[in-house]
Amino acid sequence: MATTTLTKAPRGYDPAAAKPFLEQFDRVKDGLPGGGLSWLNDLRSQGHNRFAALGLPTVKNESWRYTNLRALDKLAFQPAAVTGEAVRFDVLPTVRTDGTNGPRLVFVDGRFRAELSSTAGLPAGVELLNLADALTRKPDLVAEHLGRIAAPDDQPLVALNTAFLADGPVLHVPRGVTVDETIELVFVSVGTEAQPTAFHPRGLIVAEAESRAVIVEHHVGLGSCTTLSNGVTEVFVGAGASVHHYKVQREHAEAFHLSHTAAKVAGKGIYDNFILTIGAKLSRNEVNSVLDGEDGDTHVSGAYMVRGGQHVDTTTFIDHAKPCCTSREVYKGVIDDQARAVFQGKIIVRPDAQKTDGYQQNRALLLSDTAEIDAKPELEIYADDVKCSHGATVGELDDDQLFYLRARGIDKDTARGLLIGAFLSEALEEIAEESVRDAFQSYVANWQNAR
Repeated sequence: MATTTLTKAPRGYDPAAAKPFLEQFDRVKDGLPGGGLSWLNDLRSQGHNRFAALGLPTVKNESWRYTNLRALDKLAFQPAAVTGEAVRFDVLPTVRTDGTNGPRLVFVDGRFRAELSSTAGLPAGVELLNLADALTRKPDLVAEHLGRIAAPDDQPLVALNTAFLADGPVLHVPRGVTVDETIELVFVSVGTEAQPTAFHPRGLIVAEAESRAVIVEHHVGLGSCTTLSNGVTEVFVGAGASVHHYKVQREHAEAFHLSHTAAKVAGKGIYDNFILTIGAKLSRNEVNSVLDGEDGDTHVSGAYMVRGGQHVDTTTFIDHAKPCCTSREVYKGVIDDQARAVFQGKIIVRPDAQKTDGYQQNRALLLSDTAEIDAKPELEIYADDVKCSHGATVGELDDDQLFYLRARGIDKDTARGLLIGAFLSEALEEIAEESVRDAFQSYVANWQNAR
C-alpha cells in the first residue's frame, strides 16, 4: 500500500490540505474491500499518490475559481463508520408513482444496505451489484473498466475517491439488452453528531453495444450532521447503446456534496444526463463526456434551485473527439437570498471532429439583490466544418408578467411560483423519461412551497 508523502504541487493546489485525509487513509486502508487484488491496490496507490501531490484545489485553480473548498480544511472529516445498524425510512425516494418496487440499490454514508435494496425486474444477464460484492463476484468485469475514464491525474477529488474507493453501484447491461424498469440508486447521508463524516462512493455503469438503461440517482440527507460525499461515477456507453442517467440532489443544509461523472460514448451511442440540484450547503456536480465514435450523441443538462447561503457549482466538459457527433446542454437556475451559483461549461472540438453540432445554454433567474451567479461558457474549436453555439443570460422576474397574474386575482407568492415553474420548464423538458420528469417537477414545486 502507498505511504503518506507530500510533494510540491502545481499552482492552484494546496497539498497541505491533503494531510488529514491521508492520515485517515493510513488508518482504514487495511479494511478496504478487495485488498487481495493487486490491480486494485495499484489503482488505490495511484489515487493516493496523486492526491498527496496535489491536495485540494484552491481558487487560484481556474476550474475552481468560483468555488472555495477552504471550509473542508477546518472540519476534520473522518471516514464513515462501518456499522450493522439499519437506517429506517418512512418512504424511500422513488420516481415510481404506482407503488411498485423495482430494481434499487441503497447506500447509507457510502455503504451498501442489502435489506433496503432489490434487483427485482431485471432481465436475465443484467448485473446490478454493489462494488464491494462485485470485487468478489465479478472481479474481471470491474478490473476491465474501473479507473479507465475517471483518471486521477489532474483531478484531485477523483484521486481522493480512488484512494478510498470501497463501495458504490455497479451496473452491467449486456449487448442488445433493454432494461425496461427504471434502476434507482439511493444515497443517504446521515453522519454522526460526534464529528463530521466523509465517504467516497464509486459507481460504474457499463452498457454494451445496442443496450439501453434508465438510471435515477437520489441523494438525500437525514438529520443535520455535517457530511462530505465525494462521489465518482464512470459510464461506458457502447456502440448504438443508450444510457439515460438522471440525478436529484436533496441533501441537508450541513452537507458538502462533490460529484464527478465521466462518460465515454462509442459510435452511435447516446448518453443523456440530467441533474436537479436543490440541497446541500456546498455542492459541485462535474460532468465530463467524451464522444469517442462517429454519430455519438450526448445531452448534459440540469436545473438548480438554491437559497439562504447555499453554493452550487455546475461544471461540464464535452469532448468532441470524433466527427459527426452532437451535444446539447440546457441549464437553468433559480437563486434566492444570499445564495451563489456557478456554471462552467466547456465544449472542445478536436481537429478531426468535422460535422460537429454543439449547443450550450445557461440561464439564471435572480430572486434577490444579494443572489449571485458566475457563468463561464467556453468553446474551443480546432475543426472548420462545425456548428457550435453557446450563451449565458441572467435576469429577474418580469414585473409585467407578475402584474398581469396579480391583476387576475392570483396572490403574489402563487404568481411568483408560476413564473419560476415556467422558467424551469424548458430545462425539465430535456428529461426524456416522463415518470422521471414528473417526479423532478414535484421536487421543484416542493422547493417553491417550502419558503
